[in-house]
Amino acid sequence: MANSDKNITRSSDKAAIDAFVKRLRSMPAAKTGGERGRLMFAMDATASREPSWDRACKIQGDMFSTTAALGGLEIQLCYYRGYGEFDTSPWLTSADDLLQRMTAVSCRGGYTQIEKVLQHAIAQTRQKKVQALVFVGDCMEEDVDRLSHLAGELGMLGVPVFIFHEGAEPRAQQAFQQITRLTRGAYCSFDANSAAQLRDLLSAVAVYAAGGRKALRDFGKDRGEVVQRLTRQLDGD
Repeated sequence: MANSDKNITRSSDKAAIDAFVKRLRSMPAAKTGGERGRLMFAMDATASREPSWDRACKIQGDMFSTTAALGGLEIQLCYYRGYGEFDTSPWLTSADDLLQRMTAVSCRGGYTQIEKVLQHAIAQTRQKKVQALVFVGDCMEEDVDRLSHLAGELGMLGVPVFIFHEGAEPRAQQAFQQITRLTRGAYCSFDANSAAQLRDLLSAVAVYAAGGRKALRDFGKDRGEVVQRLTRQLDGD
């Protein structure tokens, strides 16, 4: 990610979204070979995120449903919480199944386990290609060098990581930007006031993973300015 992108803060949502768009534009179009795109969606379910968990459930459902016309998307839910608890779902093709699993999760106090998320993404894509990993969280309490090493492995496997950072905790911001840089992904901060924009950007990533740039362009025609700006920049306008 460009040096200018490293100065993104919570008070500048537009700058964060522009940086995200710039990074997505530089990526090659997703290629799924006629198969469903595979998107891994990982979330921090520790106690600090409890106030925003319901909103996250709704956002994930939107991501899934927007790809239906493209032949669908396989999404695997991953989350961590409590004392060393890390759980994953099967690869799902139903928005209802995904929402049911999300609403059954309650947040519990504990430390972050982002290392497990990255390790799992590596293992999964070695079995069958994963088009993208999306992570939503608010903090990072792990060894940055270890996370960077795993991010480098994901980058070598061609799996971009898109991180949506709730809030602006500085240590987490630095680590998240490093992970996205090493995987050729993108970082964007958000807060309660930018939830609608986050939803649209997450949906755009899902469409991109499922059908590439053309699908994203079609998706943006009847969406808000954020997605339309994204598609315009992908087209070079």
